[in-house]
Amino acid sequence: MRGLEPEPHPEPHPEPESGGGKARQWGLALALLVIAAALLLAVGLRGSGGSPQLAPPLSLGPTTSISPDVVEPESALAAPISLRIPQIGVDETLIELGLNADETVEVPLDYQKPGWFKYGPTPGTTGSSVILGHVDSFDGPAVFYQLDSLAAGDRVEVTLADGATAHFEVTRLATYPKEQFPAEEVYGEHGYSALQLVTCGGEFDPVTRSYESNVVAYTSLVETVSASGEVIPAPASARAPMDSSP
Repeated sequence: MRGLEPEPHPEPHPEPESGGGKARQWGLALALLVIAAALLLAVGLRGSGGSPQLAPPLSLGPTTSISPDVVEPESALAAPISLRIPQIGVDETLIELGLNADETVEVPLDYQKPGWFKYGPTPGTTGSSVILGHVDSFDGPAVFYQLDSLAAGDRVEVTLADGATAHFEVTRLATYPKEQFPAEEVYGEHGYSALQLVTCGGEFDPVTRSYESNVVAYTSLVETVSASGEVIPAPASARAPMDSSP
């Protein structure tokens, strides 16, 4: 069976909207993301015994402990409420994920529900929005069980609370050993509207009860459909460059 454990990631911060203050907040967020990401990678999502449980997260050392200046999303209307990935049969409501007391990123407690990291950008706006999900559990496949089968060109849809739907297109899929997880690449601001989907993958370590790698599906905004049905193509500035590989 495959393992389920979306990695914790660094330095989550609320998405920068417009204005200098937002830009400064995002800059702080990036720094935090790098630290948080490394931590998240250490969280095991598979327990022992008859039911799945979360393994204890990696604690921050004295030199990496941080107190992120987290800012709540400004409008509940902008919050994403559901995720749809037709290619792999995902059609689920989203939960919100924040930070644990030790500053690691939370992971979904429900193995069949994907979670949006609420201190990052809203899907469809500039920056990297991140959604995490489990790959499996003791009961079988979880919500992102087939995430590693996505390919460039596959579509991802995120519906917002205001009725609009942001449509993304997968640009590439990557697998990273946990100790080499590219936190800044996944959570960082790259000048366009990105959505990263994260889960666990690779070999399963029975000793640590976790997977040794993380799978990341990188996507870029293609268009937004308003609540009234108006299709708004993403401007060139909102799309990933032709070659967005690190």
